[in-house]
Amino acid sequence: MSIPAELKYTKDHEWVRVEGEVATIGITHFAQGELGDIVYVDVDTLDETIEKDEVFGSVEAVKTVSDLLMPITGEVTEFNETLEDEPEKVNTDPYGDGWMIKITISDASQLEELLSAEDYTALIGG
Repeated sequence: MSIPAELKYTKDHEWVRVEGEVATIGITHFAQGELGDIVYVDVDTLDETIEKDEVFGSVEAVKTVSDLLMPITGEVTEFNETLEDEPEKVNTDPYGDGWMIKITISDASQLEELLSAEDYTALIGG
């Protein structure tokens, strides 16, 4: 299972890639595997500032719907519109084409609370 070392992770199975003041967020390979075939990604928080641990959207799989939780506080500036027509990208490429949102980081100190790849691997029993 792929757990890229350069990313940060949450206990709720979101990942964060930081580039300056912008963070790209998605769900982990582990999470998409647990959910199964993803059929819909819903993000209606574009241009909103969402607090850490609040819901920024949801992901719908064949058998379940799961909330997406914000790993750090920030303003949602972009949604991966490819997922509207190809939600399966979350299954096939969760760390690449399957990313979900980009945000402008409000509080960079919150990044220190996220898990390293090593810590996330331990969390999921890898």
